Amino acid sequence: MIETVKHLIGSGGRSGFGSRSTAEHVTAKSDLRSLTAIITGATSGIGAETARVLAKRGARLVIPARSLKTAEETKSRILSEFPDAEIIVMHLDLSSLASVRRFVDDFESLHLPLNILINNAGKYAHKHAISEDGVEMTFATNYLGHFLLTKLLLKNLIETAALTGVQGRIVNVTSVVYSWFSGDMLQYLADISRNNRSYDATRAYALSKLANVLHTIELSRILHKMDANVTANCVHPGIVRTRLTRDREGLITDLVFFLTSKLLKSVPQAAATTCYVATSPRLRNVCGKYFSDCNEARTSKLGSCSVKAQRLWTASELLVSPASCTPQLYQTCKYSLTNDVICKSQAL
Repeated sequence: MIETVKHLIGSGGRSGFGSRSTAEHVTAKSDLRSLTAIITGATSGIGAETARVLAKRGARLVIPARSLKTAEETKSRILSEFPDAEIIVMHLDLSSLASVRRFVDDFESLHLPLNILINNAGKYAHKHAISEDGVEMTFATNYLGHFLLTKLLLKNLIETAALTGVQGRIVNVTSVVYSWFSGDMLQYLADISRNNRSYDATRAYALSKLANVLHTIELSRILHKMDANVTANCVHPGIVRTRLTRDREGLITDLVFFLTSKLLKSVPQAAATTCYVATSPRLRNVCGKYFSDCNEARTSKLGSCSVKAQRLWTASELLVSPASCTPQLYQTCKYSLTNDVICKSQAL
């Protein structure tokens, strides 16, 4: 109840910021002119505002997108406001592991440093679908593509931090909806990656967002073990009506948003926590944490389980590895890998 009241009145937490702070507000003292940031999902909603504000503060932006046309339009809008901004548009389909690998190869060919990686893109799929890699589409887009993207870019992030002395930042955008998931994560993933009988759009979305939280936990442990000058944190941006709900438009959705309108954030407010965690000097060496309303917050018991995080990481490594599969057997192999991990996890 107290947290709800604080949210409604926008009172600041320990950071000095709160639910009513905007992305521009939290970055007002930031000078990002020497930094390079990759932001997924930057063509609309929270991601677009995040990109706009980081460009305003001087960061070089790399905007990956499935639609180059849409990304170019986003670039044009930012340049119309900040003509000196440096923005690079590149193709990326996060639901395709092959596309993720091509994007990283193309980015590395530019020989650019990388200071900030914001895994922001999100999908809420009302209809059941399977990716080309044999994985349920929401999980593939929201989590698995970002897992591989982060894995492949980690070397650049670590090297850039070592060369410049500027701590690298990885920000995973999740959602409080992650706490709605219960049950066996890997078993449910295997079920919905085979057929749609067990598919529930909200549960699948919650699974992918829980995976974002657990990814952050295990990634932070690995970064610490490597003694890397890079941090990884996750953020809940808040409740905001964006294109994420475009598959759910209708009377029920409109009614829900009307009833919760007092809790809704504007897009600039929703982008604030991401921008704060990506740029604030106050968060130097803060790693493996969950943020909401620009302040560190508690996670659920499942969302803080290091054992679950390690199991998910093991499964993810298998799922993104070709593992000597031929193209014809690739999809079948993915299911076998998932089931193999389930068996291993249950044996632990």
